[in-house]
Amino acid sequence: MPPAKKKPRAYDQARIRTAVTAQFGHLAEAVRGLTPEQLGRPSGVGDWSVADLAGHIAWIADSLAAGLARPPAAVPELTAVEWPFATASLAGKISEAARETLTGAPLPEFYERAAAALAAALERNPGSRVLDLWIGDMTLADFLVTRTVELVVHTDDLNRALPGLGVPVERQALAACTRLLADALAVKAPGGSVEVRIPPFAVVQCVAGPRHTRGTPPNVVETDPLTWIRLATGRTAWAAELAAARVSASGERADLAGLLPLMS
Repeated sequence: MPPAKKKPRAYDQARIRTAVTAQFGHLAEAVRGLTPEQLGRPSGVGDWSVADLAGHIAWIADSLAAGLARPPAAVPELTAVEWPFATASLAGKISEAARETLTGAPLPEFYERAAAALAAALERNPGSRVLDLWIGDMTLADFLVTRTVELVVHTDDLNRALPGLGVPVERQALAACTRLLADALAVKAPGGSVEVRIPPFAVVQCVAGPRHTRGTPPNVVETDPLTWIRLATGRTAWAAELAAARVSASGERADLAGLLPLMS
């Protein structure tokens, strides 16, 4: 008999909404104080400058508000855990849309407008609302979980591009981001032969092979949330993090290099 399909992880909608709003607020405050010289620096994300990255972050909130202003879709086509695998094909389209939206708008003004629009849209719409999205129709509740990934990853991008900036990361946003990407790994490589631990937020079983049932698992991977997020999104490489001892991997099946990144 095949194993039962794992029930999707449940997220507290109120906490996710608060985390998304708060994380966007942290980013808005940081961007407001950037100098022209800082905005012109490379971001480390493709060929984007820091200004391009900052504009994309603002677009994340603005586009969500715009999506909620459109008529709802009928039924969801995509769940939160499936979202990481659907992003690559739309990267260019999203980048172009962000650039067009930003044309002629000073960044601080755009952030203020996006924050106000997002807050108003979230106030009016329940989590069950189905958004009509390029990537595939999703419930607002699921899509907001994916926004924690976008905002946490780009907060880290901004902090690495501008050492000393120190944009804080909301704990709830970090937790949701870590858990979603861990669950996505389990979807990509279903099984129970490897236990991946990302304390204090997530533990998942993955990779086909003998299933562990009791005692110490024979194949264990452990890392911290930020290193995991960087690995899952292609910001760093498995071998580099293993060599730097930010990842520990024991057991003959505990090599995740061929499964990462999950999205880039």
